[in-house]
Amino acid sequence: MTDESLPERPETPAVPDLRASDADREQVAERLRDALAEGRLDMEEFGERLEATYKARTYRELEPITHDLPGAGVAVPVNLVKEPLPEGAVNWPARIGGEATSTWGVGVMSGFQRKGRWTAPRRFTGVAFWGGGEIDLREADFEAGEIVVNCVAIMGGINVIVPPGVEVVIRGIGVMGGFDHSQEGVPGEPGAPRVVLTGFAFWGGVGVARKLTRAEQQRRKEERRREKLERKAERREELEARRDDHLDRHHGLHADRMERHRRRVEDRLDRMDERRDRHRGRD
Repeated sequence: MTDESLPERPETPAVPDLRASDADREQVAERLRDALAEGRLDMEEFGERLEATYKARTYRELEPITHDLPGAGVAVPVNLVKEPLPEGAVNWPARIGGEATSTWGVGVMSGFQRKGRWTAPRRFTGVAFWGGGEIDLREADFEAGEIVVNCVAIMGGINVIVPPGVEVVIRGIGVMGGFDHSQEGVPGEPGAPRVVLTGFAFWGGVGVARKLTRAEQQRRKEERRREKLERKAERREELEARRDDHLDRHHGLHADRMERHRRRVEDRLDRMDERRDRHRGRD
């Protein structure tokens, strides 16, 4: 991550050039994850800043990473959801509504894609003839609470990707081809949209896959990374405790040996004094 990719900031009091701890870096990483979930950062910015966070060694290196993000004492736009959403949960009402951005896709001896941030219409038609198509709804908004995706696959294939929580209904017909029913019957989350797949497959197929969004995949990856770091810290503490216990026992044994040696030396000196006294007495 270069200095040019960091946000410009006004003159502020100098940040102490002190060493940052693992807890400091995790706190900055948590603010970045929140900013990604809120749409303040895209995946590229998030990845660059996260990499800089884990490379940072001092507070001076950490400070510019979140300078332009809301933090303690900064007013943040009010969330209209009554209760805070659990981590990883989707605010479905916020993703339903708006004007469709694309209503069809065609691949004739070629292919088409609809993916990323887009608004799926009430009815989308995809045609694949000797070609393929991909309709990715993981990051899409929905024009209505129920949308119909009409797929026509002739000697070709169309793949529909939906996020977890979305109900899928299959109503398509296959002739020497077919529609994938593996995701049908999975209950949807309250407030989540419903996707109805219709159409016709001739010597072709329409597949359905249920996958996490990239942001959620990244969040879970970071969560596993954080848990791994916590387990590593616990193991380090346990090893340090064992080492200290071993050193205490070692020092104790060493002290005992030294005390026995001291006593033997004293006994030997006492015997030498006695022999010397006896010798002097004879004289």
